[in-house]
Amino acid sequence: MANPVPPIAQLPNVDILGNRVHLIETTLAVDYIEDWIAHPRENPARMIVTGFHGLHCAMEDPGFKAILGQAELFVPDGIAPVWIARRLGKKVTGRVTGADLMHCFFERADKKGYSSFFFGDTDETLEKLKQTLESNYPGHKIAGMYSPPFREHSPEEKQAMIDRINQAKPDVLWVGLGLPKQERWIAENHHKLHVPVAIGVGAAFGFHSGQVKRVPEWVGTAGFEWVWRLLAEPGKLWRRDVIDGPRFIMKVIGNWPKIKKANLV
Repeated sequence: MANPVPPIAQLPNVDILGNRVHLIETTLAVDYIEDWIAHPRENPARMIVTGFHGLHCAMEDPGFKAILGQAELFVPDGIAPVWIARRLGKKVTGRVTGADLMHCFFERADKKGYSSFFFGDTDETLEKLKQTLESNYPGHKIAGMYSPPFREHSPEEKQAMIDRINQAKPDVLWVGLGLPKQERWIAENHHKLHVPVAIGVGAAFGFHSGQVKRVPEWVGTAGFEWVWRLLAEPGKLWRRDVIDGPRFIMKVIGNWPKIKKANLV
């Protein structure tokens, strides 16, 4: 049985230029996943898991901001929203990373038999992820895995992907296409998906498969995971962290009075 959860409207949160980020622990985030599984709707409940990157994209693109606002929960995978909340005097428990969220869910699924579908990344990563999960969480059920081709897809191919997911009937659909692509994909197909929960988790497939090395916990807690990952994957992350990061900081500084006012209530 899922743990009882408080109404989402009552959760502590921080408003960052119109984006409401919920300040909760990983365990409570998984409580909500279990609650959504226990009380499924016609279309999936959504959880946004991002830090400054998602917030920056929302600042640059009103359409993406609307997608973030449609999600039931928005949790801080990244130190930026945590720092902003602390600066505003809010009590913050810490980050909710995609990898930690999945780990906590897998632990419960191991005991309760929940199932997952993994959509995204590469065939190699998915195969190694499958081996890891079957070894470490034998009670967790893998309903399916699929790595979509890295090209434009025809309408028929798109529908076949949706049919594949729906026919597998997973409790949770994990999407690893990278932000903002994964959030756009979930939003675009939300009305077609008939699964309890859909969550975009970026590079978390790579972390759990062992393809991508996770940073030491103290590095993430100190707020320097972005430095670690930038040094490890400069070709992939330099634009996000070196160009978009400072832009986001300047945007926050320039709008600080507005941010403070939005969080007075």
